[in-house]
Amino acid sequence: MTTNDDSPEAGAPYDAELMTASTDLGAALRELIEASVVSTVPADEIAAAADLVRRATARIGASRRTAAQLPELDDPFTGRRVFNPVVGIGNALAPPLLVRQDERGVVAEVTLGVAYEGPPSYVHGGMSALFMDQLLGSAAGAAGLWGMTAHLELDYRGPLPLETPLVLRAWVESNEGRKSVIAGSIALASAPEKPLVEARGIFVMPRPEKAQAYFGAITDAAGKHTPPRRPGDATSVQWS
Repeated sequence: MTTNDDSPEAGAPYDAELMTASTDLGAALRELIEASVVSTVPADEIAAAADLVRRATARIGASRRTAAQLPELDDPFTGRRVFNPVVGIGNALAPPLLVRQDERGVVAEVTLGVAYEGPPSYVHGGMSALFMDQLLGSAAGAAGLWGMTAHLELDYRGPLPLETPLVLRAWVESNEGRKSVIAGSIALASAPEKPLVEARGIFVMPRPEKAQAYFGAITDAAGKHTPPRRPGDATSVQWS
């Protein structure tokens, strides 16, 4: 069963049943990961759960794609990345962030559980870098400035508390030729004008020969040679 909406905005048609199942699995795995790091059940219960997880892994791992093969559900040309580790609804590593455009650039809200912990009760600083890299790339993409991260720097003004609503923002500061400078921040949703993390990145569009070297081996789910039209990690952005 596939969708019949093949408009450019929707991207290429996809198997709706597979999308529903993959989304449900991603959500279930997020719940499992969070439960695994906060559980206080006895060791025998943990061992029994590990056995169940291994059996499930064997079941869904019976057929696998290679890293150079795009997932059947993805359409990177329109930004549909179902298994992206930040915004992918099918990826248990992703919160996931739901990125949308606003008047300045892009914005996302998220509440992070204990699975993202660094210092006790606070978000790991490396997660902030991961989320900011993604959001800065989203801001570039939303402005039509495709590129890859060439430089990323963060200033940590204060720790990000877990289980607390956060707001992430990113916007284009400048663009010249193949290079764009993008900035962003993470703050408490209750105090959005007081950033706890500030980021600044340089994104560069690779020259054609570099893009070919990086992505020339990429195929679609059927094995057809499908190099991306744009080299950035195209990220889904909701347009308001």
